[in-house]
Amino acid sequence: MFDLFRSRDKAVRIMLGGLLLLVALSMLTYLVPSYNTGSSGTDVVVAEVGKDTITVPEVQRVIQMNLRGNRMPPEMMAYQAPRIINSIVTEYAMAYEAQRLGFKVSDEDLAAGIRQMIPELFQDGKFAGKAAYEQVLAQKNMTIPEFEGELARELLISKLRSVAMEGTIVTPQEIEQEYERRHDKVKIEYVKIAADKLRGEVQVSPEELRKDYEATKMQYQVPEKRSLGILLVDQAKLEQTIQPTDADLLRVYNDNKDNYRLLERVDVRHILLKATDKDPKQAAAVKAKAEGLVKQLRAGANFTEMVKKYSEEPEAAAKGGEDDGVVKGRMVAEFEKAAFSQKVGEIGDPVKTDFGYFIVQVLKHEQPTLKPFNDVKAQLAEEYRKQRVNELMQQTADKAQAALAKDPQHPEKVAADLGLEYVKADNVGPGDPLPQIGVNKEFEESLASLKMGEVSQPVLIAGNKFAMAVCTGVTPPHPAAFEEVESKVRDAATRERVNHLMDQKATQLVDKAKAGGGDLEAAAKSMGFEVKTPDAVDRAGAFEGLGPAATFPDAFAKPVGSIIGPSGLADAKIVGKVLEKIHADPAGLPAQRAAIRDQLKAQKSQTRGSLFEEGVRDALTKEGKVKIHQDVVNRMLASYHS
Repeated sequence: MFDLFRSRDKAVRIMLGGLLLLVALSMLTYLVPSYNTGSSGTDVVVAEVGKDTITVPEVQRVIQMNLRGNRMPPEMMAYQAPRIINSIVTEYAMAYEAQRLGFKVSDEDLAAGIRQMIPELFQDGKFAGKAAYEQVLAQKNMTIPEFEGELARELLISKLRSVAMEGTIVTPQEIEQEYERRHDKVKIEYVKIAADKLRGEVQVSPEELRKDYEATKMQYQVPEKRSLGILLVDQAKLEQTIQPTDADLLRVYNDNKDNYRLLERVDVRHILLKATDKDPKQAAAVKAKAEGLVKQLRAGANFTEMVKKYSEEPEAAAKGGEDDGVVKGRMVAEFEKAAFSQKVGEIGDPVKTDFGYFIVQVLKHEQPTLKPFNDVKAQLAEEYRKQRVNELMQQTADKAQAALAKDPQHPEKVAADLGLEYVKADNVGPGDPLPQIGVNKEFEESLASLKMGEVSQPVLIAGNKFAMAVCTGVTPPHPAAFEEVESKVRDAATRERVNHLMDQKATQLVDKAKAGGGDLEAAAKSMGFEVKTPDAVDRAGAFEGLGPAATFPDAFAKPVGSIIGPSGLADAKIVGKVLEKIHADPAGLPAQRAAIRDQLKAQKSQTRGSLFEEGVRDALTKEGKVKIHQDVVNRMLASYHS
């Protein structure tokens, strides 16, 4: 095979050079994507890249994988979905460009990729078989063609990216500068002017407090509040009212008999003698040993003791080699054939598999049967109630909503007529807890725009309940009276004056220190402040009493003797002085050179790679090879927002 990835010949370099030039020009000129607005003739195609299509189910599968892996909270989906779609389109574009440049993925590349991605399929170096392969992928909601197609695309992208990034260079000077940046240390002294030490110096008179209130009273708004009549539909209570008859349950039983069938199953026990990674002579010896054990077992040897003594499967040995309730499809094919064909109690001949030789004894064999109606009657009743209560919940919620809309003045009567719980809540605002509900963001949002007499949509709340409300009164937002917010005004006024005083004293301290030839200690003493001198730290360290050194970059940037600050912390102002610079020990550089080089190269490659990928996609979009069906994208995004 003509392997473009390994050849690095002149043709590749010329083609890639042309691509990089095109990408660079595209980055400069391509400002607005010319998305296709939808003449594709299908409403499930999100985008087209060359002859490939990206469909809605494919995008949804990637989104679901992110949700299942807890990589993304559901509430963020509406905001992350555009990024996911963009990423998928970019991957297809990169793969398309790789193919266009002649890159290929061989069967050997694909096999190696599968080994790396799903190592559990290759225990002891042997492939577990197609059935196991399909089972692993089924857990990811993927078929073999889908998985191998995605893997081949990723390998193509990797080959293109590797060639594009191979020119990334880190100079010796950059390595030395980074080593020094990481390991240079600085020693400082500092004064911490804390807010809590100054608060006693600040007094706010009643007149000043009233004046501050008048100047800022629009900040102290009382939000719009509502009075509500709330109806609760309780699933548990509704479920108690559902009493299915035997006829109901028998109908469900007859319609769903497959759900109540017991599959053919066996209880077996076995001994495993491994033969993997053995030459023919050794494998023959293993087989002979297995045949010898079979003879002993048929002669009356204790199977459990033989398992403990000879089985090379520790976890099986611990339970006597027994496997109960084995159904078809769970074991390797050769083992399964023996387990379901041997007579109960029989010691079968050694069974050869990819793992070695199994000696199998069937302890029990149950044929497929249908559980009798009476045996599953309780289960049927529970399932019937669970299914029926969901319908009944929705029906009851719909009835309650319709009745409230018809008679919003008497929500308590509607609740009584329908047997629902009624709760009254007066003058509640945003974030206020509601009786029987507490704080529920979704329910609060359903109330946000209700006018007098309007009814909210039903919302599922904790405890498997539906909640809905009718608005019985609205109090418009209004400025709070001074008496309602006096303590808040006082806190704000005090805080503002303390901050102002901190700024004044910090500036005064800096001026005094500079006027005194940089003597911070003398200046601090004259103002009644204490000077502290923590140990020297590097940029990754922390100054004792202050926090991360990275918060004070001037300490590393300015020369010895410099006054630094004032710098602000959450509740203090810091004024410091650079006392000493301790340069990195060059003797440590050789041991770290390779690691620093690789890290810098990775950083450069990441930045360069992102620009390269964006440029490839933009260039292909301009050529008409990438087409986004924006109408389909918009419908997908709208579904997540709703």
